[in-house]
Amino acid sequence: MRIPYGRTFLSFDAEGFSILQSKIGELKAEDSGASIVQKAMDNPIASPHLRELAKGKRTCTIIISDHTRPVPSKDILPGMLRELREGNPDISVTLLVATGFHRLTTADELKAKLGREIMDSCRIAVHDCRDAKSNVPVGTLPSGAPLVLDRLAVETDLLIAEGFIEPHFFAGFSGGRKSVLPGVCDQVTVLGNHCSRFIDSPFSRTGILDGNPIHEDMVAAAKLAKLAYIVNVVIDEQKRTVAAFAGDPILAHRSGCDFLFSYAQVSPAMADIVITGNGGAPLDQNLYQCVKSMTAAEATCLEGGTIILCAECADGHGGEGFYHSLRDCTSPEALYAEQMATPQDQTLPDQWESQILARILMHHRVIFVTRPEMRQIIEEMKMLYASSVEEALSLARSFGGQSVTVIPNGISVIVRSTK
Repeated sequence: MRIPYGRTFLSFDAEGFSILQSKIGELKAEDSGASIVQKAMDNPIASPHLRELAKGKRTCTIIISDHTRPVPSKDILPGMLRELREGNPDISVTLLVATGFHRLTTADELKAKLGREIMDSCRIAVHDCRDAKSNVPVGTLPSGAPLVLDRLAVETDLLIAEGFIEPHFFAGFSGGRKSVLPGVCDQVTVLGNHCSRFIDSPFSRTGILDGNPIHEDMVAAAKLAKLAYIVNVVIDEQKRTVAAFAGDPILAHRSGCDFLFSYAQVSPAMADIVITGNGGAPLDQNLYQCVKSMTAAEATCLEGGTIILCAECADGHGGEGFYHSLRDCTSPEALYAEQMATPQDQTLPDQWESQILARILMHHRVIFVTRPEMRQIIEEMKMLYASSVEEALSLARSFGGQSVTVIPNGISVIVRSTK
């Protein structure tokens, strides 16, 4: 068995283990990624063609993904730019990098993501959720949180977005409306949407949209922002485009989610020990991102069992607030109770990530297989460190229990019974 780890893999003997794996690998792209995207744009879902939307518009802002997302922008953006300029040769296009609550994307990361040709053809701006001067109030969300958006998204004549759809551990799925919230929102909006009450909801889980309060806020944000059109793709385990959905931001996204669910859903194989990874680089670049795959393991791990997470974490813990909350709490139970008592308008940065990790640690041990440099951080955050999968398995078995389930890529599956 191979677990993606950074830009390589960790290999180990998985004989006798249960394996939970997305069926997305069954999708075989019969054409290039760019061609798949173009076919979707030629048949937009519940929307005019992009060239029609561009007519009469002076400016267009395209929300694009940041460095934490393996979105194949080189497949998507050329077709979007070409069609925009077919409809209006004089339209001025800005690419707005949706960093959400992440750190700002660097110039080198943008160059690797976009390529020189795209970078030279458009103005590029990186959203900063902490820069109040660059963000403007637009309205109020169903949750009561204020919607404050990047000025470049508000003041454009046409707002559109690229993205990709994957299972998401509390928004149900990535893509679509997430380009707006949290993508280009001020921190006050992100914090309000990611409040402890919403994170605690049983509907705020992987693969769930209906009844999900976080998703409902995000849909409202996209509508208030006047997001007019999206191109979202589905990628395989090698991060190649295998399907694309274009058109209405809500309906095209939902079509993509329904498509992906049929391939990503797996039934639980309950076990004492669950081994998983976070999809390799760039998705496993820090511990913060790795909470996502832990939730897949959580869904198939027996009470009191052990989760083994394999991730390179080349960028460290990924969030000061996230790190300190786990390091400084007396126990995961105490941290969770404290967060549940925190009002929506007092939500702390990264609180949602530490809340979900605390929830997992309240019921399971977590052993991290990662770089030796991460050992102190792992242990300070109430987890255990191992230098290899074999060492982690030996440690897990010392706590009792022998059954093992492996989820090679924890962020590619939706672990849910078909009953």
